[in-house]
Amino acid sequence: MALNSASLARVHVQVVFGRVLIATSFPVGAAITHGLEPEMLILVRFALATLLFAPYIAWRHGLVLPSARALAGYAAIGACLVTFFWCMFAALRHTSALNTAALFTVLPCISALYAAVLVRERLGAHRLLALVLGAVGALWVVFRGDMALFLSLDFNKGDLIFLAGLFAMAAYTPLVQRLHSDEPAAVMAFWTMATGTVWLVLLNNVTVFEIAWHAVEGGVWAGIAYLAVFTTIISFFIIQHGTLRLGPTRVMSYGYLIPAFVVMIDWVLGKGLPDALTLPGVVIIVAAMFVVQWGTLRTAPK
Repeated sequence: MALNSASLARVHVQVVFGRVLIATSFPVGAAITHGLEPEMLILVRFALATLLFAPYIAWRHGLVLPSARALAGYAAIGACLVTFFWCMFAALRHTSALNTAALFTVLPCISALYAAVLVRERLGAHRLLALVLGAVGALWVVFRGDMALFLSLDFNKGDLIFLAGLFAMAAYTPLVQRLHSDEPAAVMAFWTMATGTVWLVLLNNVTVFEIAWHAVEGGVWAGIAYLAVFTTIISFFIIQHGTLRLGPTRVMSYGYLIPAFVVMIDWVLGKGLPDALTLPGVVIIVAAMFVVQWGTLRTAPK
């Protein structure tokens, strides 16, 4: 889809805002994780998001069941998200948050490879170099410029589980572009959440009926509501809307900014700023983002 410069800039701003929303899910998730098992939190989050989004879809587009082929496509996209979240929480039983944060930096690179195969997205040497630089910058922020901390990592079974989840998540944006026909991005986002909810019900099975729902604290429900609206409905819509206009690699590469946004959120919450050794990593990330987003016309998505 051809866009003028103002519209294109607006899409870039929207995608960055979507990444900010995703970054807020970390402190919110940490605050409510005691309230329910992780898998159940994800299920309630997806189910609530689907229910809240349904009236809007019915009003603007009509709540019509898609064809079997389209529904299978939405289910495939939803499966990518569900697999990632399941692998993430399963991995954290065997590994550290530091290891998972380090591995997360390879996600845009994997997504770029998928995009080259699934949607024939032309990357070019400069974009591949930028993706590598972005990973280096993100790792620098994660490890605060401490090489000894990076070298002390002990990769284990949990890391392999999380890596499998990354391979599932990396297929998300290329599949959005590959499976999109002519439906609005909001419709695609809704059915992705709906089919994801079905996958999560199957994953949790009878556990759903064993939870003492009346005993869940009000603060936990408030946190789930925030995650459902802002980091699920809005962010999913932004990512899918942006993918259809910018291409999967450009959208996924903004994920490198999430560690920096988390640092900023921690600062706003009064947790202080990291030391100056992290600043070179931020500079590298920004430089890599510039190369990926404003590359040559030859490799930009048409």
